[in-house]
Amino acid sequence: MSYLPISFLVAAALLLAGCSNDASDNYVPKPKGYPRFDLPAHDYTLLEPTHPYQFEYNKAARILPDTFARSEPHWIFINYPQYHASIQLTYKPVRNDVNRLRAMLEDSYKLAARHNIKAYSIEQRTLKLKSGMEASVIDLTGNVPSQVQFVVTDSTRHFLRGALYFNTATENDSLQPVIDYIRKDVLHLLNTLKWR
Repeated sequence: MSYLPISFLVAAALLLAGCSNDASDNYVPKPKGYPRFDLPAHDYTLLEPTHPYQFEYNKAARILPDTFARSEPHWIFINYPQYHASIQLTYKPVRNDVNRLRAMLEDSYKLAARHNIKAYSIEQRTLKLKSGMEASVIDLTGNVPSQVQFVVTDSTRHFLRGALYFNTATENDSLQPVIDYIRKDVLHLLNTLKWR
């Protein structure tokens, strides 16, 4: 008959004493972690002159045509494939028609207002751009489909609306570094925008 060392028996007794039902009552699961994003430095290139507008966009993105059934000419996506994000740009000619411009502006604000249900806050501000034009930028906070939207027009010929969308189920608080990164690209786009 072999005997176990006393130190082994003491260790086993301590281990068994530590495993009580009370310990399972205090179990707290680890919180989910946030995804890590390695964001490159902002580096810009000029959009090809094939549209009635031109601007600089981030080299980390790619330009794709808008292929939705109701898309119009000169509607494009600035796509960030590594973040499953896109800025959808919709362009419309104003044709020196005040009523047409008013209807386009109303549609833009209605699209932003649809987020009221899920938005914690909606902040609209008017930016004076380097070109002298003004742009309306709307920042939305909360689990909304679009976190940044903007409208810019010369009020007689050109109207451009943009909206940032993510094609992912990740919560917006996890995406905040990417949202902030792309927001800087939106501001750069607006400040380099020129009508053609």
